Amino acid sequence: MEATATAQTAPPPRLRERYEQEVLPALTSKFGYSSPMEAPRLEKITLNMGIGDAKQDDKVLEAATEQLATITGQRPNVRRARKSIASFKIREGMPVGASVTLRRARMWEFLDRLCSVAIPRIRDFRGLNPRSFDGRGNYTLGIREQLIFPEIDYDSIDQVRGLDVTITTTAATDEEAFELLLGLGMPFAEKGRPGMEDVEAEAEEERRHEEARMRAEAEQAALEQLKEENPEAYAKRVREEEGEEGEGTEEGEAPAEAEGSDAGDKQEEGS
Repeated sequence: MEATATAQTAPPPRLRERYEQEVLPALTSKFGYSSPMEAPRLEKITLNMGIGDAKQDDKVLEAATEQLATITGQRPNVRRARKSIASFKIREGMPVGASVTLRRARMWEFLDRLCSVAIPRIRDFRGLNPRSFDGRGNYTLGIREQLIFPEIDYDSIDQVRGLDVTITTTAATDEEAFELLLGLGMPFAEKGRPGMEDVEAEAEEERRHEEARMRAEAEQAALEQLKEENPEAYAKRVREEEGEEGEGTEEGEAPAEAEGSDAGDKQEEGS
């Protein structure tokens, strides 16, 4: 009874409270939802870790599953090969990975730890890639080292492993999902954010037009300067061009006169 009472009185995840008090009203105001149920929300978080070396050593599978369980607080499921692939030396049923699906309180707590503790420990971090949405409101993050999670003891790991984190939301578009995750504290980079592509494309097009205009003005100014420095050369060139045009006209009229004289000679011979 005491354990049940303790479990019932456990405080709700602080990130869920932030969503209900701050993020949800902001999303409703920005996108004009008629009901709070239309606003996007988190559905689940899936973690996948590849363990291809487990086909050679069973200890690799045990270590990977133990580390993933330590990170998430939930026992992972072992993923096995569905068919044999000779080129990869994989047989059907061999373990090839481990997966964990988090929902409800564990999902909120993991995302809170990921944003506030784990991601700031990434070396040379420049922001998450905002282009990693799949077009249906889901975001996938690749992590190269499991050491960014403070739950992992550096001295106890056998090797460095990476994992993928997929955040599934109920958002209909990437822009809505982006605003949801941004409000929850995901540190996205400034460049390439959903909804900003058109603005960036227009700015880039305007910049190219401005550069072309400035280049044309610079060339015209240089030409005018050359004309001022050496006006005789340009005046001589203009006269030569006009002379060439006049010669072409006279040459074009000469064959007509010759043809007229030939026609007259032929007419006299006929008479």
